[in-house]
Amino acid sequence: SNASSLSTIREVRRISAHKFFEIQHIKSPRLRSLLFFDEFLPKEERQNALPLTMARCLENRGDELFNPLVCFVFHFSFSVLVTKFRGIQKYMFSNFNFLRVLDYESGGDAGCKLPNDIGKLIRLRFLRLRDLIFWSSKLPSSLGNLRCLQTLDLRIETDIDFCKFVNVPNVIWKMQELRHLYLSKECSRKTNVKLGTLRNLQTLVNFNTKNCYVKDLINMTSLKKLKIQGPFNIEDFNEAGMGKNPPIIQRKYLHSLSIINYEGREDPRHLSHFLSSCDIISKLSLNVEIRRLPEYRYLSSNLAYIKLRRYELEEDPMLKLLEKLSYLRMLKLHEEAFIGKEMFCSAQGFPKLESLSLMYLGNLEEWKMDEGAMPSLQRLEKQNCS
Repeated sequence: SNASSLSTIREVRRISAHKFFEIQHIKSPRLRSLLFFDEFLPKEERQNALPLTMARCLENRGDELFNPLVCFVFHFSFSVLVTKFRGIQKYMFSNFNFLRVLDYESGGDAGCKLPNDIGKLIRLRFLRLRDLIFWSSKLPSSLGNLRCLQTLDLRIETDIDFCKFVNVPNVIWKMQELRHLYLSKECSRKTNVKLGTLRNLQTLVNFNTKNCYVKDLINMTSLKKLKIQGPFNIEDFNEAGMGKNPPIIQRKYLHSLSIINYEGREDPRHLSHFLSSCDIISKLSLNVEIRRLPEYRYLSSNLAYIKLRRYELEEDPMLKLLEKLSYLRMLKLHEEAFIGKEMFCSAQGFPKLESLSLMYLGNLEEWKMDEGAMPSLQRLEKQNCS
């Protein structure tokens, strides 16, 4: 009830706040855990600092946007709010150097940009910036000081249409203790990050060959889960002989692979070569346009889960390949994964398949099954297959 009394408590390690109070009242230099369950700024202060939100200003005062007085009031009010928020962040980053976890779970407006002072939290183990909205797309290079980080989530957003690509500095390679790394879905062209030193990495989400180096994957000997966002292209790929290309990834631990690409068609040769070095994966999700499946010899025999979306297969995926996977338990064919008219399952096909989902296969007209096919099937979902 009296936040100012916090200033007299010097050795408190954990604070959980369920109502707003001035963070500057906390004078505990050895604070480890700080949890907020309310806004950083009180409602009345936010309303006074910013009487018109951007949306309301554009909606209700569209004819007055170029009125000098309206522009001045709006920009002055917004600058007051941003300055207040940056002051709170700077205080926290400068005074709580023993913080281990910093999690902006609910996201929301976070001011102009992430302050450089975040690099002072050198003992951080966990940093999640997911869904924070900044006006500037550039993250500070001081993030490289956070050498103890084990989890880093950079899935932030920017609030300006012409500046929605996040610029990540090339400092992540310094964080050699990282276990889990979540990059932004859309990085700017200026972003080129090296990740080859992250030998302890177990989870890598939104890896992009436009901003990262494929050859760095071979050094991630502990990688268990990999999600690729955007086109997957291999540098210096040998078109003549598939076997002459070096392996892309260590086979020892990787069990989950996901590729999502809305920027054009994938090269099936690149995908086949990549899958050939993933011979123990059990989960595969491909949201790409590629038109054909890799050959059976390139797929892991351990596959238990497969999801294909927008794949645009012209040949029957069941008869040709998938029904041969003896450990397959869950199969999803969604949104034009198959654009043919007929599918067929043979008598010995899918011996352990338990769940089958067919959704938005607009061209499918007939599905034939021999007696004895899919003997373990427990769940069948068919939706929008007109």
